Amino acid sequence: MKYIPKEEKLKTKQTLKTVFSNNFYMLGLIFKASPSFVILQAADAVRNQISIFFEHTVLIGYVLEAAEFGYSFKYVAGVILLLAALITLGMVFTVYQSDYVTSRERPKVREKIKMKLYEKARAMDLECYDDPEFYNSQVLAISQIDDQIERVIKFVTDTLSGLAAFITTSVYFLYKDKTAILFALAAFVLSLVFEQLYNRQSYLAKVESIPASRKRDYTKRIYYLNDYAKEIRLNPGVSDILFERFEKANDEVYTIEKKYALKKWFFGFMRGYVSNSFFAEVLFTGYLVYQATVLNCISFSTLAILYGSFGRLKRSMRVFSETYPFACETSLYVNKIREFLEYEPKIVSKHDLIPANDAKELELDKVSFAYGKNTDMLIKDMNLRIRPGEKIALVGYNGAGKTTLVKLLMRLYDTKGGVIRADGIDIKDYDVKKYRDTIGTVFQDFKIFAGTVKENVLLDVADDIDEGGIRNALAESGLLERIERFDKGLETDLTTEFSDAGVDLSGGESQKLAISRVFYKNAGLMILDEPSSALDPIAEYQLNHAMLEATGDKTVIFISHRLSTTRIADRIVMLEKGSIAEQGTHEELLAMDGKYAQMWKVQAGAYIAV
Repeated sequence: MKYIPKEEKLKTKQTLKTVFSNNFYMLGLIFKASPSFVILQAADAVRNQISIFFEHTVLIGYVLEAAEFGYSFKYVAGVILLLAALITLGMVFTVYQSDYVTSRERPKVREKIKMKLYEKARAMDLECYDDPEFYNSQVLAISQIDDQIERVIKFVTDTLSGLAAFITTSVYFLYKDKTAILFALAAFVLSLVFEQLYNRQSYLAKVESIPASRKRDYTKRIYYLNDYAKEIRLNPGVSDILFERFEKANDEVYTIEKKYALKKWFFGFMRGYVSNSFFAEVLFTGYLVYQATVLNCISFSTLAILYGSFGRLKRSMRVFSETYPFACETSLYVNKIREFLEYEPKIVSKHDLIPANDAKELELDKVSFAYGKNTDMLIKDMNLRIRPGEKIALVGYNGAGKTTLVKLLMRLYDTKGGVIRADGIDIKDYDVKKYRDTIGTVFQDFKIFAGTVKENVLLDVADDIDEGGIRNALAESGLLERIERFDKGLETDLTTEFSDAGVDLSGGESQKLAISRVFYKNAGLMILDEPSSALDPIAEYQLNHAMLEATGDKTVIFISHRLSTTRIADRIVMLEKGSIAEQGTHEELLAMDGKYAQMWKVQAGAYIAV
């Protein structure tokens, strides 16, 4: 079970200002998305309580008094008809706002706010995804958005509804019996205390169970995603592992819920019985009977209405005893959403210079880097110069820093020390987006998106795009012939996420598609991180040759563990533990008989021995 430190628990404590600030921040997002969605629900909440007051308090009280004191039937009937007409008009308004306006606007509100979250997620620095705490907050923010929209609207409508009920009923009590309000006030104070304590325990339980819940969700995803279907069927033992871990995660959630169950029960009991039923059913009833039978201060019709209205007055006070703690819990979630939306990216343009799209000259000057707050540098005081149009191969064992280095070159991360220059200018001085637009990239963990072949090559909107360039890119990657066999050609849907007729490409075909993106982009710098690892050595060798020929005078940096392909580079740079161990041509490095030569002998020996 995960232990929550004291300082983490203190984060659940909020000031009144924070609670209202967060709730109104979310309300502002909703109102901006659809003003009518907010206004009409708020207006109907107030109208409904005023209608209930006149129907259940004024009208019934008037009828009982009429019966007790003999009022004129004609006059009483007129009052009843008038109020009935007004109540009917109110019900028509409710149907209009709930069944028409709210039903129409709710999807619009959700869409606009989610798009705002998605746009922010796209702008996040990549290092945010390396921070588990931030990532958990991001997941929580996006997963909770629908619930928090509804919770904030509920907070607003319940608050207005409660205030309307409290004001109307309090005026009636002050007119009939001022002392009776004290009973409702006492119930309110106790409810406020115990409701807040109950909601705090609920939030702590939910937050503490997030890691275990994510583990359970992982198992759920595994069993319905196509990516894992073959592995699970061919390796039944994996299911045993997953089941075991699912049960363990489920036990963790159960243990956490059990940990907080007793406190939640106690606070719930104090809130439900002592704060409500005891005052209503015992004390207040006795008080009214005493007032009517012993002191003769109120009539029996007034007694009946005060007794019936006491429940309404008590419930109206929940605008303070229940709605505020509810708003506190909402605020804790909205605060995550707010922090996410207000996050300011650190990788920003300093001077907005526009880079050229020509072959780049790159220079690393004493570059150092470590992920997050880690002080153990993965790249250490590295110096490297790459000439325009040069073809560079980065080699080294896993963890040497190859992929990290190219991510620094693309400014997905910023260096912790030293400077990276492109064409003699610090890359931080370039406009970030336009700088990245001059780089074509394929990573070994590339993704195929649910969309058409055309969209997957462009990675952009495909309307009114000349297909000639797309076909050339696919031809250079060796995939065009396969695509042309599809009935819809470039318009073929990939994956079955959005189309039942979608096509799933093989691993090698997917890599060729990813590589075609680089050919189409025709950028000045091309970075290829294990782009053909799913191909056999001969196919990879042929493809790399084709890529180098197609890139012409472009600057190319590619990473491969197969040295038979890297030997075609102009220069090979071997990395070891974040530093450059050796560099030179294939022949020069073999002649040095160093680390590269050792790696070459190991790989070549596997083929020579056959």
